[in-house]
Formats: sequence, structure tokens, C-alpha cells
Amino acid sequence: MTAQLTKRRKTKPKEMAVITDCCTGCAGSPVCQTLCPVENCMQLIHDDEHSPFGYIWVDPLKCIGCKKCIAKGDMGIFLEGCPWDAIKMTPLERVEQMYGKLEF
Repeated sequence: MTAQLTKRRKTKPKEMAVITDCCTGCAGSPVCQTLCPVENCMQLIHDDEHSPFGYIWVDPLKCIGCKKCIAKGDMGIFLEGCPWDAIKMTPLERVEQMYGKLEF
């Protein structure tokens, strides 16, 4: 089954996914990216010096705060949330302190 992707959020979320320095990009196959229902919200940034590793960057203008990136994967076969505990659901106010006022 293919997940339906959305392109624009309808309201500002109360909290958003923020990736910490613990992210390894799951060696080039990040599970969180496949669980996200928003097209191009979670982007894998490759680390050429430590290939195949990298890290995920969450677009603060696209995150809808659904928490699917930290939930159990399809049919329960993945670990609960990020195996590296690298995704933190962060209050919108704190995210806006990092990025400035976010539009929606």
C-alpha cells in the first residue's frame, strides 16, 4: 500500500519533528523518511566523508507534527520510533526560535 502524500499543511502544528545530532541517516535508508506522509518534508543529506551515512533534515515549512516519523513502522516490523532517538517532537514556539516565524 502506498502512503498518500500531502504537499501543504492546513494549519500550524503544535509541535514539529526536529532531528538531533544523533541522526545517522540509517546508513542511507532512513525509516523515518518513508513513514512521513508529507512529500519532501524529511530530506536525507549525504555525508560524503562517512558514506553511506548522512543525516535527515526536516523542512520546518512542511512538517505537520503527525508523529508518524517516530511511530512504529508498517506491520510493527520496525523499532518503536527512531533507533538512535534522533527525532524530538519540539513545541512550535521553540522551533520558531530556531528558524524564525514560520508561515503555513
